[in-house]
Order: sequence, then C-alpha cells, then structure tokens
Amino acid sequence: MAQQSRPQLLDLGKNSVNSSTTASVATAMEPPTKHSQGPNSLEPYHTTQETGATNGENVKADPSDLIVTDVSFRAETMTTARASFLGYPTENTLKDESISSSSSSDDLEKGMAPVLVAKHIGANGIEKSNIEPTVRERGQHTANHSYSSSWRICVPPSNMPKLPVKRERRICRGLRHNFFTVYQRLFAICFMGNMVAFIVLLAQNRHSEPWGPARGDVATAVATNVLAAFLIRQENVINSLYAICCATPWWFPLRFRRMVAKLYHFGGVHSGCAVSATVWFIVFATLITKDYASGNYNQPAVMVVTYALLALFLSICIFAIPKFRVVCHNTFEVVHRFAGWIAVGLFWVLILLVSKAASEIPDSDSLGITVVKSPAFWILLVITFFTILPWLRLRKVEAFPEVLSDHAIRIHFKYMKIGSLLGLRISDNPLKEWHAFATIPAADGQSFSLIVSDAGDWTKRQIMEPAHAYWVRGIPITGVLRMAVVFRRIVMVTTGSGIGPVLSMLICHPMPCRLLWSTPNPETTYGEDIMESVCKADPDAMIINTRASGRPDMVALAYHLYIQSNAEAVFCISNASLTRKVVYGLESRGIPAYGPIWDS
Repeated sequence: MAQQSRPQLLDLGKNSVNSSTTASVATAMEPPTKHSQGPNSLEPYHTTQETGATNGENVKADPSDLIVTDVSFRAETMTTARASFLGYPTENTLKDESISSSSSSDDLEKGMAPVLVAKHIGANGIEKSNIEPTVRERGQHTANHSYSSSWRICVPPSNMPKLPVKRERRICRGLRHNFFTVYQRLFAICFMGNMVAFIVLLAQNRHSEPWGPARGDVATAVATNVLAAFLIRQENVINSLYAICCATPWWFPLRFRRMVAKLYHFGGVHSGCAVSATVWFIVFATLITKDYASGNYNQPAVMVVTYALLALFLSICIFAIPKFRVVCHNTFEVVHRFAGWIAVGLFWVLILLVSKAASEIPDSDSLGITVVKSPAFWILLVITFFTILPWLRLRKVEAFPEVLSDHAIRIHFKYMKIGSLLGLRISDNPLKEWHAFATIPAADGQSFSLIVSDAGDWTKRQIMEPAHAYWVRGIPITGVLRMAVVFRRIVMVTTGSGIGPVLSMLICHPMPCRLLWSTPNPETTYGEDIMESVCKADPDAMIINTRASGRPDMVALAYHLYIQSNAEAVFCISNASLTRKVVYGLESRGIPAYGPIWDS
C-alpha cells in the first residue's frame, strides 16, 4: 500500500496530539484486518497484526510502509493513503461542501476528523461523515436534536415534580394575591393616612369661622402629596431606594429579604399620594366655592384657576386607571405628561393669586412676604425642580442598530458607560412618547445595548426602519431584577426579549441561577451572540422553542427548576398576563415569586 508520492503535511500546532500517545504499528506488506468501531470511537478502524517489540519499543520500519493509528487522532501524520486506509474521505470522495475553519482536538472527538483530513491533504470539499457528533449532556433536561456549538434547545422534561396544592381557600387567595398585594397595601396606607389627617384637621376646626379647615393648610396638604407622588417616581430617588435595599445581607432572615424584594411595588405610593392630592384639592375647591358663594371671597380668577386645576387632576387620575391605561396607553402618556406640566404652572398662578388676595387684607404682610411664608411655595419649588431636571438631560445620541430578525433588533449605544440592571427610556419624538428598555452592558464596559422586540406599532417600526439616533433623557433607572441579589440562589423565568434584563443581571452579577427562556425560534430571532451569552450565564439554561414544542406550562417548569436548584426565589420577566400567571401560580403555593407590575 505504499505510494510513490506524498503531499506535504501541515503542522496543526496546539491542535496536534502529542506523539507519545500509545500506538500500534502494523506493516502494510500484508492486507490489514479492519475492525469497525462504534459511532463514538476515535478510531474507525485499526490493524491487529503487530510487529515485534523489545523493551517496549516498536520495531522500526520504512515510514512509507507503515500506518500508525493512535488512540487520539493525529493530523500531522495523515496522508492520502492513510486516510483512505482508515476509511476517511479523501479528495477523490469529498465534494460539495467547503471547509471554513480549522478544527480542534475536541472537534475530532466529535467525529469531525474527516474535515481536518480533507483540509490538510488538499481536498477541496467534503461530505459529512457518518460518524455522529458526540454532544456532552449538561443537565437532566430532555433535548431535541438541534444542537449548536454551545447551546441547545430543550423540550419540557416529562419527569417534573407535581405542583403542590394551592394554599388557603379560593376567595382568600384571590383577595390576598390580587386585591391586597403590596402595591394595594402601600396605596391604602397613603390614602388612609391622608384621610386620618383630614379628619383630625376637620375636628380641630369644627367651630372655626368660616367653617372648615384653614384654606392654607389644605393647600399645603395638596402640595405635600403632589411632591411625594413626584419624588417616588424620580430617577435618583428610585436608584437610591434600590441601592439601600440591595445592601440587605444574606444572613438576614429569608422572610425579611422576601419582603424587601417587593420594593418595586413603590408605585402604590405614587398612586396613593396622587389620589390623596386630588381628594384634598376637591376639599380646597369646595371651601373656596363656599366662600365665593357667601361673598366672603370675591376672587373670580382664583375660582377659574381652581376648577381648571381640578379638571386636570381628575383627568390624570381617570386615565391612570389600569384598564384605561392599557386600552389608551398613548393617550395616557400625553395626558399624564402635558396635564402634569400645565398643573404645575397653574399651581404657581394659584399661589400668587391667593397670596395677592391675602396681602390686600388690612394689616397683612406684603405679597412677597406672604408668598415666602407659604409652605406650599417651597414645596412647589421642589416639585418644579424635579419636573425640569430630567429634561435638562435631554439629548440626541448616536445608535448602532443590529437587526436580529423580523421580530427583534438589538440597538447599541456608545455615548456613556452604564451599570447593570438599568432601564433606559428612548424616543424618536420626545414630546410624544417614550419607551423604556433594559440595558445590557458590553464586555468592554464602554458601551451597552438593548433588545427591542415586536410588541406594537412603534417597536415594529424600529425593526423595519432602524434609526441611527434616539432621544434620551434623565438617567437610567434600576429595574426589578436588581433585587435578585438579596437571595443566594434564584430561578429566572423569561420569554421573548425579556432575555435582555436577565442577561444584564447574570452577566454583571454572576450568581447561582437557573434560567428558563421560552421564545419562538430563539437562535433565528435573537442571533448567536445572545444565545452564547445565555449559555455563558447559565450553561444548563432551559431554552424552549415554542414554534417546535408549543407553549409550555411555565408555572410547572418554574417550580421544577425551583425544586431542582433549591432556590430561594423565582423572578419572571415577561408580558403582563404571563408574569401575573407565574407570580400568582407560585405565590399561591408559598413560593416567593417576583415580576414587574404595570406601575413598577
């Protein structure tokens, strides 16, 4: 089987296998006996006729007449004759598929030796070997046959533990987890606290003339509640609250840490104070109207401004009702923004008008002194500052869009460094609408990106017509997943582009975590970079292609991973309905679960 000419062989360097590997030497003088090996064998064939050996040394023979087969594949000794003898394709049998990259020894173990052979002995193309790649199993999940280099698509395991029975009676569960959530409790605390203050103020002034609380005290109550509603939604305040709560150490009782993790329900304070401010203003308008009707307060301008403000307060509250907010979201945004701005301006007008009327009373202070002495003036000054502050940071920044598919786009920004688990509001029309997205810091720490998936007209337009610049304002805001750091082990449940904030969390705050990601065609939709990042964050990530296996029972899968990993909590980042379903399905069974709410 010796041949007259031999093509020049290339050294693979670090990919070459050490020549000290145990080998069997066979002569080519007689036809060798071939033994077929299993599909995972590193030696498809080997010879059984051995030459004599002394003291463990092989008898030397003419290299052209010898074929050496090692337990590990050695490309640097491969020739056309040897490849043909071993059963690998050569330039005479390889065709129709080009070689694009070199292979490592790990690839050889997966049955890719023919690729390396073809590349190093001059074949222009190959056909795939009938040797199936060996894929190392990472966990106990059931996977389909669609493997990639470092991730895999799973189907729900069939041996999941049975979900425990829900606790409490149905009506009690509904009240506790739907009507008395942390959000509603915070709302009730704020509102009831204001009502208690109103009753106390009314009792103290029950014999006053004119009847009722002092108008200045009621105005102060209105301004105080408006300030509280503003501050709890201010970026710096939110980030400070998260920083304080995330400092909770692990040695604190788990029950306490579970309560602290509900911080993202702070929207209950915002709505509770806003509704309370509206009620206080109704009281103020009632008292002013009574005085005007009795002829004790002849200030028609004050009446006009008062009822204009009352209309703005009521419109803001009505459009903020969850059902109206979902159905008419764009209208809600416009009303909330512009009605709020106009209300702040009318507040200044009202304070000046009321102070002017008070200064005209004999023996009263001047207008300037009266205004400065009013608590509402100083409160309104703070409100105005925090209203203007985010817009002072308004700027248009360059964007670098990366279209992942017809369903998703990844937008890269390089104008600033950004921390982890922060949300950024972007817009192409700053006076019309703003959209918040979770950011993913880049590995270099100098840039970041965000993922936008098709969820409406605006997001669809960004995918179909990628923009190269966006408006941003304010500073990035900390998100719900930031509270995950107060737990030792967690389970992350997400769907679609919810993988964005999850990656931000796991890349910047590596921690024991199991990841469940359900989405249509994940590799096609989001690309290899995202898939690689997912597997880097959790090598055992359960990635489910809903196009192939349908929509899974996310509650059951989340419970399965919760039990399997002995986690302390479950976090869900998905659409509103699925998030509510997962959080309720787990919390009603005594498992701590967290997910963004409509006002978080």
